[in-house]
Amino acid sequence: MALILNIETSTTNCSVSIGKNGKLLSLKEENHPHYSHSENLHLFIEEAVRKVEINLDQLDAIAVGKGPGSYTGLRIGVSTAKGLCFALDKKLISVPTLSMLAKQIKAQASEVVIPMLDARRMEVYSAVFDHRGTQIRETRAEILNEHSFSEYLHAGKVHFLGNGAQKLQPLISGSSAQFIEGKFPSAKEMVALSEEIFNQSKFEDVAYFEPFYLKDFVAGK
Repeated sequence: MALILNIETSTTNCSVSIGKNGKLLSLKEENHPHYSHSENLHLFIEEAVRKVEINLDQLDAIAVGKGPGSYTGLRIGVSTAKGLCFALDKKLISVPTLSMLAKQIKAQASEVVIPMLDARRMEVYSAVFDHRGTQIRETRAEILNEHSFSEYLHAGKVHFLGNGAQKLQPLISGSSAQFIEGKFPSAKEMVALSEEIFNQSKFEDVAYFEPFYLKDFVAGK
Protein backbone atom coordinates (compact mmCIF):
# COMPACT_ATOMS: atom_id res chain seq x y z
CA MET A 1 0.00 0.00 0.00
CA ALA A 2 1.93 2.99 -1.25
CA LEU A 3 1.86 6.48 -2.73
CA ILE A 4 4.24 6.42 -5.71
CA LEU A 5 5.45 8.96 -8.27
CA ASN A 6 5.98 7.25 -11.66
CA ILE A 7 8.30 8.65 -14.35
CA GLU A 8 8.55 7.28 -17.90
CA THR A 9 10.86 8.86 -20.52
CA SER A 10 12.26 5.96 -22.54
CA THR A 11 10.58 7.02 -25.82
CA THR A 12 9.20 10.27 -27.25
CA ASN A 13 6.41 10.11 -24.65
CA CYS A 14 7.26 12.17 -21.56
CA SER A 15 4.92 10.74 -18.93
CA VAL A 16 4.35 11.22 -15.20
CA SER A 17 1.73 9.75 -12.89
CA ILE A 18 0.83 9.49 -9.23
CA GLY A 19 -0.51 6.16 -7.99
CA LYS A 20 -1.90 5.19 -4.63
CA ASN A 21 -2.35 1.55 -3.67
CA GLY A 22 -2.14 0.60 -7.36
CA LYS A 23 -4.81 3.09 -8.49
CA LEU A 24 -4.16 6.03 -10.81
CA LEU A 25 -4.64 9.43 -9.15
CA SER A 26 -3.16 11.76 -11.79
CA LEU A 27 -1.44 11.58 -15.16
CA LYS A 28 0.43 14.17 -17.19
CA GLU A 29 2.11 13.26 -20.48
CA GLU A 30 3.00 14.55 -23.92
CA ASN A 31 4.29 12.63 -26.92
CA HIS A 32 6.55 14.97 -28.88
CA PRO A 33 8.42 13.59 -31.91
CA HIS A 34 11.59 15.54 -31.07
CA TYR A 35 11.54 14.69 -27.35
CA SER A 36 10.50 17.26 -24.76
CA HIS A 37 11.76 15.57 -21.63
CA SER A 38 14.40 18.07 -20.57
CA GLU A 39 11.91 20.94 -20.88
CA ASN A 40 8.78 19.27 -19.54
CA LEU A 41 9.61 16.51 -17.07
CA HIS A 42 9.94 18.64 -13.94
CA LEU A 43 6.89 20.69 -14.92
CA PHE A 44 4.87 17.51 -15.39
CA ILE A 45 5.96 16.24 -11.97
CA GLU A 46 4.85 19.51 -10.37
CA GLU A 47 1.48 19.36 -12.15
CA ALA A 48 0.85 15.72 -11.25
CA VAL A 49 1.65 16.35 -7.58
CA ARG A 50 -0.37 19.55 -7.43
CA LYS A 51 -3.42 17.85 -8.97
CA VAL A 52 -3.69 15.39 -6.08
CA GLU A 53 -2.78 18.03 -3.49
CA ILE A 54 0.16 16.26 -1.91
CA ASN A 55 3.72 17.18 -1.05
CA LEU A 56 6.66 15.27 -2.46
CA ASP A 57 7.75 14.27 1.03
CA GLN A 58 4.49 12.30 1.41
CA LEU A 59 5.58 9.85 -1.30
CA ASP A 60 6.57 6.34 -0.31
CA ALA A 61 8.68 5.72 -3.40
CA ILE A 62 9.64 6.99 -6.84
CA ALA A 63 9.42 4.67 -9.85
CA VAL A 64 11.16 5.14 -13.18
CA GLY A 65 11.00 3.33 -16.52
CA LYS A 66 14.26 1.39 -16.65
CA GLY A 67 14.39 0.73 -20.41
CA PRO A 68 15.29 -0.35 -22.93
CA GLY A 69 14.69 2.73 -25.04
CA SER A 70 16.24 6.05 -25.98
CA TYR A 71 19.64 6.55 -24.35
CA THR A 72 19.06 10.25 -23.74
CA GLY A 73 15.46 9.77 -22.63
CA LEU A 74 16.43 7.11 -20.12
CA ARG A 75 19.27 9.24 -18.73
CA ILE A 76 16.91 12.16 -18.13
CA GLY A 77 14.27 10.04 -16.40
CA VAL A 78 16.67 8.06 -14.25
CA SER A 79 18.75 11.08 -13.20
CA THR A 80 15.57 12.93 -12.21
CA ALA A 81 14.24 9.96 -10.23
CA LYS A 82 17.56 9.42 -8.46
CA GLY A 83 17.87 13.11 -7.64
CA LEU A 84 14.43 13.11 -6.04
CA CYS A 85 15.20 9.93 -4.10
CA PHE A 86 18.40 11.43 -2.71
CA ALA A 87 16.76 14.76 -1.85
CA LEU A 88 13.65 13.23 -0.25
CA ASP A 89 15.22 10.03 1.14
CA LYS A 90 12.77 7.82 -0.78
CA LYS A 91 12.91 4.30 -2.20
CA LEU A 92 13.70 3.86 -5.92
CA ILE A 93 11.73 1.40 -8.07
CA SER A 94 12.55 0.48 -11.67
CA VAL A 95 9.87 -0.75 -14.07
CA PRO A 96 10.70 -2.50 -17.38
CA THR A 97 9.57 -0.33 -20.28
CA LEU A 98 8.23 -3.20 -22.40
CA SER A 99 6.05 -4.39 -19.51
CA MET A 100 4.22 -1.05 -19.59
CA LEU A 101 3.49 -1.51 -23.27
CA ALA A 102 2.33 -5.10 -22.84
CA LYS A 103 -0.20 -4.08 -20.19
CA GLN A 104 -1.99 -1.89 -22.74
CA ILE A 105 -3.35 -4.94 -24.58
CA LYS A 106 -6.10 -7.26 -23.34
CA ALA A 107 -5.22 -10.55 -25.00
CA GLN A 108 -7.18 -13.78 -24.95
CA ALA A 109 -5.90 -17.13 -23.72
CA SER A 110 -3.36 -18.67 -26.14
CA GLU A 111 -2.58 -15.23 -27.61
CA VAL A 112 0.71 -13.42 -27.00
CA VAL A 113 1.69 -9.77 -26.87
CA ILE A 114 4.98 -8.54 -28.33
CA PRO A 115 5.86 -4.92 -27.54
CA MET A 116 8.60 -3.50 -29.74
CA LEU A 117 10.64 -0.30 -29.49
CA ASP A 118 12.67 1.24 -32.30
CA ALA A 119 16.40 0.64 -31.95
CA ARG A 120 17.47 2.26 -35.26
CA ARG A 121 17.60 0.81 -38.77
CA MET A 122 15.89 -2.61 -38.81
CA GLU A 123 16.66 -3.36 -35.18
CA VAL A 124 14.14 -3.34 -32.33
CA TYR A 125 13.98 -4.02 -28.62
CA SER A 126 11.32 -6.63 -27.92
CA ALA A 127 10.00 -9.11 -25.38
CA VAL A 128 7.15 -11.62 -25.40
CA PHE A 129 4.27 -11.74 -22.89
CA ASP A 130 1.39 -14.16 -22.47
CA HIS A 131 -2.26 -13.10 -22.17
CA ARG A 132 -1.85 -12.59 -18.40
CA GLY A 133 0.99 -10.12 -18.91
CA THR A 134 3.68 -12.55 -17.74
CA GLN A 135 6.93 -12.24 -19.65
CA ILE A 136 7.69 -15.55 -21.40
CA ARG A 137 10.75 -14.53 -23.40
CA GLU A 138 13.62 -12.31 -22.35
CA THR A 139 14.12 -8.80 -23.70
CA ARG A 140 16.34 -8.69 -26.76
CA ALA A 141 17.80 -6.28 -29.28
CA GLU A 142 17.23 -8.00 -32.62
CA ILE A 143 17.29 -7.31 -36.35
CA LEU A 144 13.95 -8.02 -38.02
CA ASN A 145 13.42 -10.26 -41.04
CA GLU A 146 10.59 -12.28 -42.61
CA HIS A 147 11.13 -15.11 -40.11
CA SER A 148 10.94 -12.96 -36.97
CA PHE A 149 8.59 -14.34 -34.29
CA SER A 150 7.49 -17.17 -36.60
CA GLU A 151 7.21 -19.64 -33.72
CA TYR A 152 4.58 -17.46 -32.05
CA LEU A 153 2.73 -16.62 -35.29
CA HIS A 154 2.38 -20.32 -36.12
CA ALA A 155 0.93 -21.02 -32.68
CA GLY A 156 -1.82 -18.38 -32.66
CA LYS A 157 -2.66 -14.68 -32.69
CA VAL A 158 0.12 -12.25 -31.87
CA HIS A 159 -0.42 -8.61 -30.91
CA PHE A 160 2.43 -6.33 -32.00
CA LEU A 161 2.62 -2.79 -30.65
CA GLY A 162 5.07 0.02 -30.02
CA ASN A 163 7.04 2.28 -32.33
CA GLY A 164 9.15 -0.64 -33.56
CA ALA A 165 6.20 -2.72 -34.79
CA GLN A 166 5.81 -0.72 -38.00
CA LYS A 167 9.19 -2.05 -39.14
CA LEU A 168 7.91 -5.61 -38.95
CA GLN A 169 4.56 -5.11 -40.66
CA PRO A 170 5.88 -5.08 -44.28
CA LEU A 171 7.93 -8.22 -43.65
CA ILE A 172 5.24 -10.65 -42.55
CA SER A 173 1.71 -11.52 -43.59
CA GLY A 174 -1.16 -13.64 -42.32
CA SER A 175 -4.15 -13.26 -40.05
CA SER A 176 -2.20 -14.25 -36.94
CA ALA A 177 -0.38 -10.92 -36.82
CA GLN A 178 -2.33 -8.05 -35.29
CA PHE A 179 -0.64 -4.64 -35.40
CA ILE A 180 -1.84 -1.98 -32.94
CA GLU A 181 -0.80 1.57 -33.75
CA GLY A 182 -0.28 4.63 -31.59
CA LYS A 183 0.90 2.90 -28.42
CA PHE A 184 3.80 4.23 -26.35
CA PRO A 185 5.10 3.36 -22.87
CA SER A 186 3.17 5.41 -20.34
CA ALA A 187 3.31 6.14 -16.63
CA LYS A 188 -0.38 5.20 -16.58
CA GLU A 189 0.47 1.50 -16.79
CA MET A 190 3.35 1.98 -14.36
CA VAL A 191 0.93 2.52 -11.47
CA ALA A 192 -0.04 -1.13 -11.02
CA LEU A 193 3.45 -2.38 -11.87
CA SER A 194 5.28 -0.12 -9.42
CA GLU A 195 2.79 -0.95 -6.65
CA GLU A 196 3.46 -4.66 -7.18
CA ILE A 197 7.22 -4.13 -7.07
CA PHE A 198 6.87 -1.97 -3.95
CA ASN A 199 4.88 -4.68 -2.16
CA GLN A 200 7.67 -7.15 -3.01
CA SER A 201 10.26 -4.72 -1.57
CA LYS A 202 12.30 -4.89 -4.77
CA PHE A 203 14.08 -1.56 -4.47
CA GLU A 204 17.10 -0.32 -6.39
CA ASP A 205 20.33 1.02 -4.95
CA VAL A 206 19.91 4.72 -5.63
CA ALA A 207 23.64 5.37 -5.83
CA TYR A 208 24.47 2.62 -8.32
CA PHE A 209 21.32 2.08 -10.37
CA GLU A 210 21.73 2.50 -14.14
CA PRO A 211 19.13 2.21 -16.93
CA PHE A 212 18.77 -1.01 -18.91
CA TYR A 213 20.28 0.19 -22.19
CA LEU A 214 20.57 -3.35 -23.64
CA LYS A 215 23.18 -2.19 -26.13
CA ASP A 216 25.93 0.41 -26.22
CA PHE A 217 25.15 4.02 -27.09
CA VAL A 218 26.25 5.05 -30.58
CA ALA A 219 26.42 8.79 -31.27
CA GLY A 220 25.19 10.09 -34.59
CA LYS A 221 26.99 12.65 -36.70
